[in-house]
Amino acid sequence: MTVRIRHNLSTAVLMTIATTVLLGVVYPLVVTGLAQAVFRDKANGQLIQRDGRTIGSAIIAQGFAGFGYFHGRPSAAGSGYDATASGGTNLGPTNKKLIDAVRTAVDAARKDNPGGGDVPIDLVTTSASGFDPHISPDAAMFQVPRVAKARGLDENAVRQLVEGRIEKRQFGFLGEPRVNVLRLNLDLDDLSARNASAKR
Repeated sequence: MTVRIRHNLSTAVLMTIATTVLLGVVYPLVVTGLAQAVFRDKANGQLIQRDGRTIGSAIIAQGFAGFGYFHGRPSAAGSGYDATASGGTNLGPTNKKLIDAVRTAVDAARKDNPGGGDVPIDLVTTSASGFDPHISPDAAMFQVPRVAKARGLDENAVRQLVEGRIEKRQFGFLGEPRVNVLRLNLDLDDLSARNASAKR
């Protein structure tokens, strides 16, 4: 009995060591190596750099304030875009708190974007994660007059920026057409810089 217990114990210890090395060291190193070799950008969080510094990620939303920028979806993560508190509100469609929040957001959107027509739903509702980096093409187009006016740019030029940033459905059938807010705002900064240079 003692010999069998020792044998079983040694087998268990060896299996624990073997599986720890295999699944805790070898497997993660292989997967990380493959990811870095094949999908380097995605494996590193699709970080966007400008002038040698990281300014954001293409897959994680950040807040934009001011009339001269396109705004993304509202965030319910903590105090807004708080990476330590990802998540939505989990409020149901008949919840008074949600209804009041949407009404307030609609009023604010109409005030900031006069004459824009119906407010797109994604500009007044939060995403499940609180970090959706995209808005619908309608939501981007809704903001064009405000952004163009604040920047002193031609509306058609700003519309063309939006159209150039529309990402189609993945594989032609998954998801909906969308616009990455950070990339669009970077294009907007570039357009403003070119416009300012042309006026000199």
